[in-house]
Amino acid sequence: MARRIVLAVVSILFLNAGLIGDGVAQQKTLKEQLVGTWAFVSTSGKLPDGSPVWGASPKGLLIFTDNGRYSSIITRTGVPKFASTNRLQGTADENKAAVQGSIANFGTYTVDEAKKSFTVRYEGSTFPNNVGTEQTRPFVIAGDELKVINPASTATGSQSDLVYKRVK
Repeated sequence: MARRIVLAVVSILFLNAGLIGDGVAQQKTLKEQLVGTWAFVSTSGKLPDGSPVWGASPKGLLIFTDNGRYSSIITRTGVPKFASTNRLQGTADENKAAVQGSIANFGTYTVDEAKKSFTVRYEGSTFPNNVGTEQTRPFVIAGDELKVINPASTATGSQSDLVYKRVK
């Protein structure tokens, strides 16, 4: 009987040791942690008048795939609807509000594990000046929150932090 108890205890210890070892061995890289869909929550960026760049309740998605592709869109709250149901028939003011109230882009990305940053290569953007360029962003992932640091936002002229929440 004592022999069975000893065998059971030893078996449990070995099983637990194996599980702990597997957990440590399976630590995810930053790229693996970044892969997925992230919902835009907020930014620290402010316009010259002190109002938030993307309004009070911005919406957006940032998607990183495991094969090195990304897509991003952010929309400002309160952008007025067009009078026409055809987006190609917007007035100058409607088009201006729509362009200033959103940014979308896509392309490829790489992660620098040592610098804790990612670099995007723009293949397309609603801001045409970005197409064909690269931009590097430091980032931090804490649980289901992603914080991306934009060192010098072209919209604000200063650093802004963008916060995203993982979409499950």
